[in-house]
Amino acid sequence: MQDFAQSFYLAGQLLISGDPELSEVVALSLRVTASALAISALIGLPLGALLAVARFPGRTALTVLANALMGLPPVVVGLTVYMLLSNAGPLGVLQLLYSPTAMIIAQSILITPIIIALTRQVIADLNAEYAETFRSLVVPGHTAIIALLWDARFSILTVLLAGFGRAIAEVGAVMIVGGNINHVTRVMTTAIALETSRGELALALALGMVLLLIALSVNGAVSLLKGVDRSTAHA
Repeated sequence: MQDFAQSFYLAGQLLISGDPELSEVVALSLRVTASALAISALIGLPLGALLAVARFPGRTALTVLANALMGLPPVVVGLTVYMLLSNAGPLGVLQLLYSPTAMIIAQSILITPIIIALTRQVIADLNAEYAETFRSLVVPGHTAIIALLWDARFSILTVLLAGFGRAIAEVGAVMIVGGNINHVTRVMTTAIALETSRGELALALALGMVLLLIALSVNGAVSLLKGVDRSTAHA
């Protein structure tokens, strides 16, 4: 018990002093996750809106596929990306394995289906209210999608925050494709796993506190945005 208390004390000191190693790991985690989220948003938002509004053969199958891929096992994603980027893989010439770029690719693959599926649901619900108006005004499809995405902006931000929370807490895929290399690909989740296995609990606890703070901030932001969305809807 005394060792645990000492570990918590040392973790607090690391946080208060702004330990360089701690700051480096947190900064890389945020950079990798923000990059993956930006890529996933660029792909997932228009695709989700298209699935919600457009009518074309295979739409139902694509919707089912997007929903199913929300539960992609991270280690399977990590293994797939590893095989693609390894020297023997089709993308091995790019030499991206064990780099932050490989981790961004893995996280993007993990959260893109989440953003597609949740965006589709949000836009489909809104389109049910607006569809008749769009038809009466003969609004082109792409204009309707842009209008729906803008009107659903607070709900879309909630979707993006859900993707951010999923990505930053991920460990299996980034461990496989990043290799947990110090000063290169070590992020919060992989560092916590490593330091715990070494018995170095102070840094693991400090990183865990930062990760918990980020998770609480994301959830707080989601709740706040939902409140703003409800207020806007009733205004």
